[in-house]
Amino acid sequence: MSMMVHDVKDVSLADAGRDRIEWAGRDMPVLAGIQERFTRELPLKGQRVAACLHVTTETANLLIALKAGGAEVAVCASNPLSTQDDAAAALVHHYGIPAFCINGEDQDTYYRHIHQALDIKPTLTMDDGADTVGVIHSERRELIEGLIGGTEETTTGVIRLRAMANDGVLAYPIVAVNDADTKHLFDNRYGTGQSTIDGILRSTNVLLAGRTVVVAGYGMCGKGVASRAAGLGANVIVTEVKPVRALEAVMDGFRVMPMEAAAAVGDLFITVTGNRHVISREHFEKMPDGAIVCNAGHFNVELDIPTLEAMGKKRRVREFVDEYTLADGRRICLLGEGRLINLAAAEGHPASVMDMSFANQALCSEWIVEHADELKKGVYPVPIEIDRQVAALKLETLGVGIDTLTPEQKKYLESWSEGT
Repeated sequence: MSMMVHDVKDVSLADAGRDRIEWAGRDMPVLAGIQERFTRELPLKGQRVAACLHVTTETANLLIALKAGGAEVAVCASNPLSTQDDAAAALVHHYGIPAFCINGEDQDTYYRHIHQALDIKPTLTMDDGADTVGVIHSERRELIEGLIGGTEETTTGVIRLRAMANDGVLAYPIVAVNDADTKHLFDNRYGTGQSTIDGILRSTNVLLAGRTVVVAGYGMCGKGVASRAAGLGANVIVTEVKPVRALEAVMDGFRVMPMEAAAAVGDLFITVTGNRHVISREHFEKMPDGAIVCNAGHFNVELDIPTLEAMGKKRRVREFVDEYTLADGRRICLLGEGRLINLAAAEGHPASVMDMSFANQALCSEWIVEHADELKKGVYPVPIEIDRQVAALKLETLGVGIDTLTPEQKKYLESWSEGT
């Protein structure tokens, strides 16, 4: 299997990667059940899936399930620093899945790898950030005719896809997996919350108790990060642009203020907005000496890194930590080159929460195949029946039972004639 076309760091890492893939699989029972059915029914037979995802042990279990369903699969990384090289090697050597991803790859290699994954001429795309979609629309338009649909894993990617749809340029249907309740309510909140703090602690070994932590953005990811930081004793400040979310943060017990004010008092800054230059020159200029800055959003553009580079002298003080000394002697530390800190310096989300996200990916791929003749260009929600199925399966694997409505209760809910 290792003789297939691929580009990974070192195929000799394959055995270690297989062991970790199997370990992650123990905490992914919902996906395992879907894989078992896929093996019997082959719902993806004849499909070719080009996946641009964080190549981790959890992702490996998804790709193995898709292949079990009959699909030909190729994968590339959705972030230059998120690849787990042993998992990539195992995909190639043990599971027969071409992988094009190397942790730390430069920008040119990153996009070359996307093109190599697309060389299978996919019928389905699977993205985390919409980079594959972008390349197809800008450079590989010859592939559009063969595509029946795609899926998108993350908030940033869904934002890009909706912008494309609004501009009338999105050329094929894509399901916004990120927006499923069983994805964003759990993966974004609990997964990002825990793994972001994990990445920060692994890269810095700082004590969060008593520190002022500034969380930029109070969507589901921001809620998770703020909650976990507060749980470790940090004094949390939230910055927001949406009034309802800002009000929610206030009522959750956090201080809320503009980033301009927060910059002067924060010790640790975490961006989770999906937007550009949330922290820029005017904020760097106000930060106290020793401030730590990192990003948990999909792209590193949330931080104005070129400006920080121009403002100070850079040195690597420990793995994943670059210290910038400014003209006035203040030091600002950037973690993980501004990439997703939970994947740049740690292992990403725990497998148990990715179990639901990737169950959605697998089932939505099956749904696209079943409804290919009906789907038009645009961004689609995850069908409610899939969302409910994933939740029910997860509860079952946890040994949790819930109530069901009685006939009387169903009749009452469906009636408008009964009052007090």
